[in-house]
Formats: sequence, C-alpha cells, structure tokens
Amino acid sequence: MLQTAKLFLRALKYSIPHLGKYMQKQNSRNVAGPYYSRVRLKKYHLTKCLQNKPGLARNIPSRSFSCKDLLPTKPESEKPTSENMDAFEKVRTRLETQPQEEYEVVNAEIKHGGFVYYQEGCCLVRSKDEEADSDIYEVLFNLEELKLDQPFIDCIRVAPDEKYVAAKIRTEESETSTLIVVKLSDQPVMEASFPNVSSFEWVKDEEDEDVLFYTFQRNLRCHDVYRATFGDNKRNERFYTEKDPSYFVFLYLTKDSRFLTLNIMNKTTSEVWLIDGLSPWDPPVLIQKRIHGMLYYVEHRDDELYILTNVGEPTEFKLMRTAADAPAIMNWDLFFTMKRNTKVVDLDMFKDHCVLFLKHSNLLYVNVIGLADDSVRSLKLPPWACGFIMDTNSDPKNCPFQLCSPIRPPKYYTYKFAEGKLFEETGHEDPITKTSRVLRLEAKSKDGKLVPMTVFHKTDSEDLQRKPLLVHVYGAYGMDLKMNFRPEKRVLVDDGWILAYCHVRGGGELGLQWHADGRLTKKLNGLADLVACIKTLHSQGFSQPSLTTLSAFSAGGVLVGALCNSKPELLRAVTLEAPFLDVLNTMLDTTLPLTLEELEEWGNPSSDEKHKNYIKRYCPCQNIKPQHYPSVHITAYENDERVPLKGIMNYTEKLKEAVAEHTKGAGEGYQPPNIILDIQPGGNHVIEDSHKKITTQMKFLYEELGLDSTDAFEALKKYLKF
Repeated sequence: MLQTAKLFLRALKYSIPHLGKYMQKQNSRNVAGPYYSRVRLKKYHLTKCLQNKPGLARNIPSRSFSCKDLLPTKPESEKPTSENMDAFEKVRTRLETQPQEEYEVVNAEIKHGGFVYYQEGCCLVRSKDEEADSDIYEVLFNLEELKLDQPFIDCIRVAPDEKYVAAKIRTEESETSTLIVVKLSDQPVMEASFPNVSSFEWVKDEEDEDVLFYTFQRNLRCHDVYRATFGDNKRNERFYTEKDPSYFVFLYLTKDSRFLTLNIMNKTTSEVWLIDGLSPWDPPVLIQKRIHGMLYYVEHRDDELYILTNVGEPTEFKLMRTAADAPAIMNWDLFFTMKRNTKVVDLDMFKDHCVLFLKHSNLLYVNVIGLADDSVRSLKLPPWACGFIMDTNSDPKNCPFQLCSPIRPPKYYTYKFAEGKLFEETGHEDPITKTSRVLRLEAKSKDGKLVPMTVFHKTDSEDLQRKPLLVHVYGAYGMDLKMNFRPEKRVLVDDGWILAYCHVRGGGELGLQWHADGRLTKKLNGLADLVACIKTLHSQGFSQPSLTTLSAFSAGGVLVGALCNSKPELLRAVTLEAPFLDVLNTMLDTTLPLTLEELEEWGNPSSDEKHKNYIKRYCPCQNIKPQHYPSVHITAYENDERVPLKGIMNYTEKLKEAVAEHTKGAGEGYQPPNIILDIQPGGNHVIEDSHKKITTQMKFLYEELGLDSTDAFEALKKYLKF
C-alpha cells in the first residue's frame, strides 16, 4: 500500500494488509514497514543488497539502510587520519576503504527541487540533482548527535519551499522512531525533534508558512495527529485523536500535493478525511464515513478524486472517481475494475495516465490507463519476476520501477508514455537467468481450491527428488509472501536446493477474497493449503520428507506450528523467526498493545466461544503432544512488543517436554529432534539482514539434513563480510 512517490496506496503501507506492500499495517503484529512514497532507490557498489523497508506487525520485516552496513569495521590499532576530521571527510574516507561488490543497497532518498536528500554514512546530506551520484554533497545533520546505536534514516520529507527537511530516524534494535526537523540555512541546524513519530507530511498555508503534520505512536498504536510550525511562529498542537482503539491513523500527501489525506483504518474498514493543502488550518472534509467491511483509499488529479475501493460486487478492489467538491459515495462513478484473483500491488498517478501494478494468477502485470481517452494497455511482465520495487519519479513522461525475485537482484524498467512501450535496463545479464528455473505450480487443497506456488531450482539439477527443499509460507493479514532478493536464497539455489513459496489462503496473492478465506474461522484453510503444497511438491518429484525444511516469519509461525503438530512426517527441520505461536493466550490478553487490532484476523476468544474453540483447534501452543517432531530452530527478540517473548518461551518449553516424553517410549536408537531457542537482544520485531541470524539458520538446516555447507558458506562470504 505499503517496503520509498507513489500514490497514497504505497504511503499507506502501514495500513491494512489487503493492498500488498503499501498496506502493511503499522499497528498490527504484522511486520513490514514504511517504504514511504517518495523514497528513491540508489545504487551503490557495496557489500550487500538490503532492499527493504522497516516494519510493523506479525509479518516480515525489512528496513531501509543502516550506516553500519556502509562503514567497514576498522582494526582497533587503526587511528583516524585526523583528530579534527569533519563529518564529510569521515564519510568519504570510510567509503573509499569499503570493499566493493556488485550488489545494491537501498537508501531512504528523496528528490525535491534541484536537490537530492539522502543518508551518506551517518549523515543526512543533500547534493545537486546533477551531482547526486558523485561525492559532492552538503552535510545537513550528523545522526551520531542523537546518541543512538547505529541509527539509520527511515524516511525523508522536504518542506515545499525547502526551508526545512524532516527525517525519521531509528535503529535496528528498536521500532521507536525519532523525527528531526533541520532548518536549511547557510549553517543547517536541527530546529526540533519529536519522539515516537510514525507518518508525517509537509504542507504550506496561506501565509506561505510550512506546516508539518505528524502522527504520534504510543505502545505501537497510532491514534493522535499533530501539526507544528517553526521559526518565529513556533507552535505544536494536537489536531485529531481517534477514539476507537481498533483503528489507527496514517497521513498521506496526494502526489500532486493538493490534499493531505487523514486515513483512519483497521484491517477491514477505512475512513478518509481531506485536508486542503492550500488551507491546512481549515477543518478537514470527510469523504465517506466508515462502514464496516468497506475499504477505500484516495488520490487526486485535476479536481477529481480517484478512489480505490472494495465497495460493490465482487468484493475486490475497483477504481472509482468523483469530483473533488462532491466526494461522498453516492457520487462515485466506476472507472476501472480488476479481474478476479487479482491483487492490487500499487498505483501511481501521472498527469495523463494512471498506472496499476497488479498480480494476477501469481504473475505480475502493469496496466496503463489513459485518462484522456480511458484507454487501457495491459503489460505482462517477465515470468521470473516475483515483486515490484517502486522508484521515485517526478517526470510525467515516464514511469520507472524495478522487478525482483528471491534469487535475482532488482532490475530496472521504465514505461515511456509517449512511445507506449516498456523499456528494460540494458547491460550485463545476471547469470542466474541461465543457471536456474522458476516454475509456477498449483496444488489442489482438500476443498478443491487451487493454491499457487513459486518454485526455484538449478537448471542442471539431476534427480530433484534427492535435493533438499526449503518451503516458505506466511498466510495472514492479506499480505503476500515476501519475495524480494535475499543473498542467502541465491546461495541455496546455487548449492542445489529447491526453494518453494506457497501462497496459501489468508495471504493476499489472489486478492481480498483469498485473505477472507483464510482468516477468523477459516484459518484452517491455510493449513490445508500448506499440506497440499508440500504433498504436491513431493508427488511431482521435488525432494522428499527427509530432505524437506520449512521457514516462516512472524504470523507465518501459526501455520508452521500447526503443521508440526498435525503432519510432522512431512518435514525434517523448521526455522522460525519472531514466530506467533501462542494465539489463544495472546488474543485473550487485551492489555497487549495490538490485541484489539487483531480481532478481525484471529477472532475474539474473550467474548465469542465459537472463536475460542476454533483457535484451540489450530493454535500451535495448544496442540503440542508427545510424538516425533521435526527439529525446530526459533529466533526471538527479548523486547519484541508485537510477538511477546513469553508466548514463544511457553511454546518452546511445552515442545521440549513433549519431545522428552516421546523419546522415553521411542526405544533404543531413537534420535530426538533438536529444539533450539535463540533469544536476541533488542526490541525490533525482526532484523531481516542480520549476518548472525542468516548464518545460524543456514548452519542449522545443513546440519539437520547432514549436508556439507562448505561451498555455501564460501559463496555467502561475498555477500556477508565476516
């Protein structure tokens, strides 16, 4: 909606997970993060590819970019070249000593006017647009002044007339963010700082004064909106408070900057208010009062509102439009409908075109709609592509974006409206295109539903039935499985592994109904889908149970834990990260910050006996029993507020007790599974690119399957500098 300037949909990533990446809900236990709308991707020849975004809830994490990834560690004996070296020289000196690798780093970056603003090392800097890829830049703020451990910039916004720049900063050890406001003068200075800020945007009022709107987050809940001014007329006041604890608030500035939208939403319902970008002190205007089950999101162009909504039949997203001065629902006219089984990944608005980024039947498409003549051009994208990365763009003539897959770094594409053609980045072709295959398969679940799978393996692999298999699953919140490039996934495929991504119900790969069919009292559909996927893979000659492993993040742990209880014979080993395993006790505890917001996903066991009994049927912690289990490696974070450590520890202890009891009666020679709980410091939900985590999990899988990991770890070293 939601992982960074696209229409409000992408800025809404913190929001409801139904719209993919821009809908990654900020106040749910679903981790994916603010890949903010106007953040640009920048290429560096550095040590690793960190494409992603910081996160939010029981989903996969990601973050932009930490200065520790940019700066090499110096030997203790090495002294600084100068005691008085300024921030600029420190950054450049370290960059010059950085080992070079041809992989991409994603950095929070924004273009405004003639400047590009971004993070370089531990500094917020800006450079002239034509010099953006050079070493010529101005240091605006040194992040080290905040006294944070390894801070990095999450998001940048520049005031309309470039008097101020605001940047949201956090660390990989915590989800708490600090917003700083820097005054852009001959000697830039920090004008103000605000703790616990989520979304924020600038507008200019009638007096040409810059006004900053921002949302305040408390206990992972985002209910309050503030507005502030600086300089001689300094003020800071609360503008709005959402009273319903199951909703959260997110700000989005329409791409033409005409309106600031105040988006109030939970997982199934939304409400949008418009704040006039020319008169931000006037009361906001309500577009449509919230109606349970109705989602809608708004963009603006030429005095018209374009509204993406699920209202009407079928209950999938469709694009409406109406006059900006007549926003109520009775004035909405149908403009464009999606095919069934289609996921809206993103939407971008241009002067004369609207571009929809879609996933249909597990393949990627771009639909270009001509706003002058309502023409539609649908482009089917290369079959290897599994995900979009949106690029920033202020040029009305071009729509740039990137395509990626788990084993292939992003590749640039540009749709040029004048030519009506899609242009592919030229240059050296990644050898992975010839040495590996990507397959789109389907498994038939027990109720007849066809469940899509994406499978990767080496082209020259012989006897695939004897190759190790790593299965990935998520299946919650209407979120897609994360399929961005990860170096360790490429290493596994190069080393002969088969990777399988199972797009089960509860996720969002086939649209809103796909999610609805896997939540509340249909959650077991996701488990049935996962079982069908693994059995189908085995029956079609992809590996076998003794060589099958399974990996999941966050809410994906629910299905994996349920599978280990019900069908342990299908697996040999499992790795879980920050897994949600104690569903019943978590949802019974309304004092936890996110429980109320999760009720529409898991149900309300406190007041609904049907929900309580249903959760008991699949909750991993409730169904552990003495039997043979696969080996399990769990990575948890001691201060994780989204998935409480208490529930993970409770699950682990119960599992160890069940394994010990089964081992007593299993007879001599029985080899019990390894149950490992690795508790990491910090309060971030998931640190996706942690070197230690990656190497520990890979080592565990290789050892459990009795495989030699020497070549794999040698290959991994070119990505992760040990």
